[in-house]
Amino acid sequence: MKFKRIEAALLCAVLLVSICSVTGFASSCAQIRESVLRLHVLANSDSDADQKLKLQVRDAVLKEGAHIFDGSLTAGEAEQAIEKAIPRLERAARSEVIARGYTYDVHITVSEEYFDTRTYEDEVTLPAGRYRAVRVIIGEGEGHNWWCVMFPPMCLPAAQGGVELDDVLDKQEEKIVRRNPKYEPRFKIVEWIERLREYLRDDPTEDATTDYFTVTQLPEETKTLSVGQNLFSFVQNIKSH
Repeated sequence: MKFKRIEAALLCAVLLVSICSVTGFASSCAQIRESVLRLHVLANSDSDADQKLKLQVRDAVLKEGAHIFDGSLTAGEAEQAIEKAIPRLERAARSEVIARGYTYDVHITVSEEYFDTRTYEDEVTLPAGRYRAVRVIIGEGEGHNWWCVMFPPMCLPAAQGGVELDDVLDKQEEKIVRRNPKYEPRFKIVEWIERLREYLRDDPTEDATTDYFTVTQLPEETKTLSVGQNLFSFVQNIKSH
C-alpha cells in the first residue's frame, strides 16, 4: 500500500511538471505568433507554368516591400505599413504577371490564418496556430501555395533588411524556434491544442466567444490553475452537449 502511494505521488509530480512545462512552452509559442508576420502565396492552379509564376510573383512582392524591413518597425508596425502598401504591391504583382505573358488578376490581403507547425530551411520552426499573414492570391488561387515569414524577412535575400529573428523574439522564444520538432514533443501537443481550437472555431454550433485554450502571460504560480480551469470547462461543455 505504501509503495502504491509513493507511485501515485510520483505520477502526480510528473504530471504536474509536464503540465507546467507544456503551459510555459505554449505561452512562449503564443508570443512567437504575435511577433511574426507570415506570407502566403496561392497559385492560380497546379500547372507547372502557374506554379513557376507563383514564385515569380512572390519575388516581385517581396522586392517591392523590401523597404519596410529596414529594422525600424515591429511586427505590428510592419503589418500596418504593408496594409498601406497593398495597392503598390498589387501593381508590382500584376506587372509581373503581365510581363510573364498572363492575364491573371492578383489580390493581396492581410488576414489571420491557421498554420500547422512548419520548419523553414531546417533551421527555424514556427509552432502551429493562427498568425497574421499577407495573403497573395493569383487568379483563381486554386493551386498549391507557398509559405514563408515576411517579418522578420526570412523569405529571400532580396527582401533582407535590418531585422533579424533575434530582434523580435526573446531568448526563450528564439530557443523554441531553433529546436528540431522531431525531438521536441511539445510542438505536437501545441499543434493538437491549436487544431482543436480551429475545430471549435469552425463549429457553427459553438459560441464564437468561447475560447478554452487561450494562453496568456500569467505569473508562474497561476499558470497551471488556468490551464486546468480551461480543460475542466472544455470537458464540462462536451458533457453538456
